[in-house]
Amino acid sequence: MHAGAWWIWALGLATAASRTTNPLLLGLLVGVAGYVVAARRTDAPWARSYGAFAKLGLFVIGIRVLFSVVLGSPIPGTHVLFSLPEVPLPDWARGVRIGGRVSAEQLLFALYDGAKLATLLICVGAANALANPARLLKSLPGALYEVGVAVVVAMTFAPNMVADVVRLRTARRLRGRPTGGIKAIVQIGLPVLEGALERSVAVAASMDARGYGRIAHVPPAVRRTTTVLTLGGLLGVCAGSYGLLAAEGASYGLPLLIAGLLAALAGLRLGGRRSVRTRYRPDRWGPRSWLVAGSGAVVAALMIRAGTYDPEALHPGVVPPTAPTLPLWPAASILIGLLPAFIAPVPASQEKP
Repeated sequence: MHAGAWWIWALGLATAASRTTNPLLLGLLVGVAGYVVAARRTDAPWARSYGAFAKLGLFVIGIRVLFSVVLGSPIPGTHVLFSLPEVPLPDWARGVRIGGRVSAEQLLFALYDGAKLATLLICVGAANALANPARLLKSLPGALYEVGVAVVVAMTFAPNMVADVVRLRTARRLRGRPTGGIKAIVQIGLPVLEGALERSVAVAASMDARGYGRIAHVPPAVRRTTTVLTLGGLLGVCAGSYGLLAAEGASYGLPLLIAGLLAALAGLRLGGRRSVRTRYRPDRWGPRSWLVAGSGAVVAALMIRAGTYDPEALHPGVVPPTAPTLPLWPAASILIGLLPAFIAPVPASQEKP
């Protein structure tokens, strides 16, 4: 499975999460992402990141509710739960409140808002747990080759340094020497630093032997066209993403996002002409990758469409508080995101003997 397909699938779920504050739909999105991760993740170290993102999502919800309690909220509320001592502020801080009344409406709004952000983080965590970062960086276009190599080297060195620290602490413990304190940290840090420098020299020599940094001659007109397309495409992606995240920006956000992506891809394609490298066994974008990426895109498109004809179901009322309901068609569209759990290749660690 191409690593980029997992990211497109996860970003599709994240886009769907950004279009609703219904906790039932958000919980369904989290369940879909969690089921796919449980069914198709490997035993690699990065596959354990989903749990960390889930905990981070719960932390975000708690922080959002805490800020609403302490700093107040613009949501009007009549059901006052309790009151906190209010801190008097000067006139130049008018509009800012610390303490005061806390209503059920503002807590419900903060809970819905935090749940949406937590779902976005969990969808990103699903992509991190399913996509091999090294293979994803290997699939970068030639214009981003240097950036990809730098990230791969950083990702390779960090685990090596952690392993060196663990190895040296274990050796000191077996010799009866202390592993805590400033003196022990200095005695452990120097060998770790020396090993990191040795690996840096070895990697630099290996990269030089493989011709890293050599570029082909590109005409000035092609360079200028590449710059215009790349910058214009990135601006289009930013404007389109803002439109999709806004409440009423889907009409212009999606065309801008597609146009920006096409322009940026064209710029990266032209920029790749200066790279003279070859790629060993590149990952192929096969039918399964198309289906996985397409399922996420379909979920995002159907949720955006649902926001135009049934916005009340996607955004439960807060003033006055109303119980959220599970709309049939948006829920059914989210279930399309389960497709990768059945069509993606089964990891080798999960295959039956």
